[in-house]
Amino acid sequence: MTTPSDDLGPGFGVELTDEDCYDAMRRIPGYLDISLEDFREVYRLALEHAAERLMGGVRAGDLMTPQPVALSPDLPLDQAVRALAGHGLKGAPVLDESGRVIGLLSETDLLRYLGAETCLGLLVQHLAGDAGLDRCCHDGRVRDAMTAPAVCVGANASIQDILTAFRAHPGRRMPVVDADGRPLGMLARKDLLMRLGTL
Repeated sequence: MTTPSDDLGPGFGVELTDEDCYDAMRRIPGYLDISLEDFREVYRLALEHAAERLMGGVRAGDLMTPQPVALSPDLPLDQAVRALAGHGLKGAPVLDESGRVIGLLSETDLLRYLGAETCLGLLVQHLAGDAGLDRCCHDGRVRDAMTAPAVCVGANASIQDILTAFRAHPGRRMPVVDADGRPLGMLARKDLLMRLGTL
């Protein structure tokens, strides 16, 4: 199975344009009595049905990867960045004092906090000698940049539950938690795509 990007349909970041929909509708022979909005909804429901058919027995716990790093909301941002980079991670859950997930810190959160849209944009700021970067990283705390509350799923979440959760936030990953809200691992959108590609 091939996909044009690291996403899969509505809820996975690839949204159909009006031209996409009109082109598909023109290819159907005869008169098609359906609005553009109805076509989009049919597509979304069909995609969810196909995912459930192909992966109906798969649960979030089957797709997640172990998470070697969890962050405290009071941790200085420079230490959080070093922890993520040291483990090759793009994000990590943020835990309260009882070990429950209260947020998520990702590369996107860090870029937004530092006033850059991309890593290249951040590099340009650094090369331009932006003193604010050092100040933000040294003075800031994880709580200042994290996304909260985090959208999480349980280990027994179905494909439909996972799709719904990913539609609830713009990120590419989310924590998988136990019944008490403690982290078990992380689930990335690409994990779903990789699993679909093996079916």
